[in-house]
Amino acid sequence: MTSRMIPLLEHNEQFARTYTPVPLGLPAAQVIVITCLDHRVDPAITLGLTLGDAPVLRNAGGRVTQPVIEEIAYLAFLGQRMSGGQLTDDSRFEVAVIHHTQCGTSFLADPGFRREASEATGVDEAALEASAVGDPHVTVRADVEHLLTSPLLPPNMGVSGHVYDIETGRVTTVIDTRYP
Repeated sequence: MTSRMIPLLEHNEQFARTYTPVPLGLPAAQVIVITCLDHRVDPAITLGLTLGDAPVLRNAGGRVTQPVIEEIAYLAFLGQRMSGGQLTDDSRFEVAVIHHTQCGTSFLADPGFRREASEATGVDEAALEASAVGDPHVTVRADVEHLLTSPLLPPNMGVSGHVYDIETGRVTTVIDTRYP
């Protein structure tokens, strides 16, 4: 059986022919995107991001978990170091939390499905329940609040919340940028 990666590696060859490396530095868009790993949600396409624009953190549901908060804290530290500690008001970063409609994690709201998923994956039922996105407008608000109350979030880093609609392709703002 041939690898399913072969066509993807062929696309990579085409990409590499015209590739220009992006130097290590601060992301051009000054945004960190947190979103779902769903294959229908690609922030490079939906937000028009290119290499070097923004770090993108993805997990099931695009939820703000402790590991995500720790990644943001590290990125903030790295940004401070790379800027020589000279981040000004104009160079503030924003974390954009983006949930989406029709999320596959919505099935986890059902106790029977969640129990089966826990048994099949070995992941604790409570952790699975916490990752469920039933109503993305509700969960994105909860995740923005969770991030804003974390002691690891730098005080000069803003957080906003958005919902991507799978049917229309539109991203709408649910919570404008707020600071801790």
